Amino acid sequence: MIIDNVLGVPAALGTTFKHLFRPPTTVEYPDELPAISSRHRGRHILHRYEDGLEKCVGCELCAAACPAKCILVVAEENTEEHRVSPGERYASRYEINLARCIFCGYCEEACPVGAITMGPRYDMSEYDIRKLIITKEDLLEPPWGEGGIHALTPGERAAVGTPAPVADRRHPAEPSG
Repeated sequence: MIIDNVLGVPAALGTTFKHLFRPPTTVEYPDELPAISSRHRGRHILHRYEDGLEKCVGCELCAAACPAKCILVVAEENTEEHRVSPGERYASRYEINLARCIFCGYCEEACPVGAITMGPRYDMSEYDIRKLIITKEDLLEPPWGEGGIHALTPGERAAVGTPAPVADRRHPAEPSG
């Protein structure tokens, strides 16, 4: 037993000296952001089609799939004068309570049109819990204009908090094939 303790000390010192001369791995946050896994599930993003219409059709499947019941969707009918999404309905009100959200990704999986995804943003701390209820305006990605989100470089995408585009589901008005 004493011999094990005596032999363990040089091994521990060896580990200490091995790491002593390595450069520090400090990240200068927020000037320099740490690398995030491609599978990270951060703050939610509501997406648009490239023509500016919202992908969300107000089906409320994300709210039904949410185990924490933190999503509220209120749908209204689209009209020819006021077209928000390509479907018959659109989400007039969309809220997520991030204080209750468990970031499971079920909302993302339940969406039939790929309207909501979990983005790369992880900086969501607030002093006031009421600020953790984010609305549709906070969630909705801006219209990107010419070329859409695909025209942005990965650095520009990270700056606005939008992940790399995944296999986009087709606009319902587009022919398949």
